[in-house]
Amino acid sequence: MSTAVSRDSESISVRVAAAQARSRLSFRLKFAATWVLLIGLLLFGLWATDNIDLGFIVIWGPFIVGGAGLTVVISVVSIFFATILALLGAVGRMSANPYLNGVASLYVSLVRGTPLIVQIYFIYLALPQVGIVLPAIPAGIIALSFNYGAYLTEVFRAGIQAVPRGQREAAQSLGMPSRLVMRRIVLPQAFRIVIPAVGNDFVAMLKDSSLVSILAVEELLFRSQLVGRQNFRSLEALVIAAAVYWLLTIIFSSVQERLERRMARADR
Repeated sequence: MSTAVSRDSESISVRVAAAQARSRLSFRLKFAATWVLLIGLLLFGLWATDNIDLGFIVIWGPFIVGGAGLTVVISVVSIFFATILALLGAVGRMSANPYLNGVASLYVSLVRGTPLIVQIYFIYLALPQVGIVLPAIPAGIIALSFNYGAYLTEVFRAGIQAVPRGQREAAQSLGMPSRLVMRRIVLPQAFRIVIPAVGNDFVAMLKDSSLVSILAVEELLFRSQLVGRQNFRSLEALVIAAAVYWLLTIIFSSVQERLERRMARADR
């Protein structure tokens, strides 16, 4: 009797799993069809206006897309240094030392209170007046790192504070010094907590990196503006740039989602 009941329960669970799989597949197909339909209608609407020069896209499209590599490099290097600044800023913001806390708090307040484009101009155009001359690409990376480091400072501070205090107390009761507790116990757990937020900021930085085009850095937006103005085809050029930014965002957002699911599975 128990064997029959067990078989029936297994059969029901198999049917439920199969139904759920079919439901997920149906949802994904309808979701993809919606995207294809809407994008197709948008492209058809642009083409129907008879203002799209396909020849321009074929000739200049590869040149514009070629700037995506520099866009990604600038974003990756900037988020790396921003993470370092954020970690230092978070430790400073949580420090009992009034001087360190004051420096970190001033950094966060100053950066969050001024626009990113002003910071880019300041680093590239204002610093030369005091003898600090930086090339365009390093100036853009410094500005992006400086800006995003301030926002990530609060993210890291929240991640560090989210680690249960009991773990610190347990480590200290074993005789571990405070620096070792922070390095071996707190920070590894805090990094797991803040990774999703860092991923979100990296995706945002991919788009904000377009602001370095004002420094004549030949990234994606600069190239699209250059050929668009020269050929009086800004519509096609900017559509290409927007499509590439969108594609990069989709790719890195997908990577972030997979990373979050993997981390959530490890937690479970």
